[in-house]
Amino acid sequence: MEVQKVLEKLGFSPNEIKVYLTLNDNGSNKAGRISKLAQIDRSSCYNSLKSLIEKGLVSYVLIGKIKWFQATGPKRLLDYVREQEKDVEEIIPQLNARHKASKIEGQVRLFKGIKGIKSIFLDIARTGEDNFVFGSEGQFSERMPEFALQFGRLKKEGKVKTKLIIRKGREELDNKTTDYRYLDGVAASPAVTNIYGDKIAIIIWTDEPEGIVIENKAAAKAYKSYFDFMWNHAKQI
Repeated sequence: MEVQKVLEKLGFSPNEIKVYLTLNDNGSNKAGRISKLAQIDRSSCYNSLKSLIEKGLVSYVLIGKIKWFQATGPKRLLDYVREQEKDVEEIIPQLNARHKASKIEGQVRLFKGIKGIKSIFLDIARTGEDNFVFGSEGQFSERMPEFALQFGRLKKEGKVKTKLIIRKGREELDNKTTDYRYLDGVAASPAVTNIYGDKIAIIIWTDEPEGIVIENKAAAKAYKSYFDFMWNHAKQI
């Protein structure tokens, strides 16, 4: 993975990335020289240096009256990420309380793109409820192979089991946390339905996948009864 893309994911601005990488590539330098090497104006360079110093990723020494800036060791990035994770962990209880207080029965949430679909699968794993699925054509494993393996590990850790109804002729790989049955005469579809707890997640595997999560106890119960009917009439593999 490219260094710049990882830094972008960590929330660094374009100018912060340019300055940080310039210091890593060229060692200790004055602000004026850094701005030229990074190809940004002095004002933007100073702002980026200030921000990186606050993050603990850049330090400086005074030689005479001139500041010489240098990047701290690359491992400091890991410390920075862990600090952010610790801060988030501290506010999770507060956010959970506020989230529960503001929940609306029957709420519907829409998700777009690979990141949105990841959020849905993480919710399935973290809910700790068994997942009942129909309509899968193996798109998850094909489109997101690395994350599919991570999802499998999360299911094991959370003791989450999956029951999956597939059309005849389909083959699946995960036999450790998933039970399969198949139905004859079922057409292939890009839409996959997941029922877990009080939620229904419908994932549509188009070029840019989309997901809809419906959180409604009565609706989930009804979908589960449809699933049970199909499961009881499906054939064992």
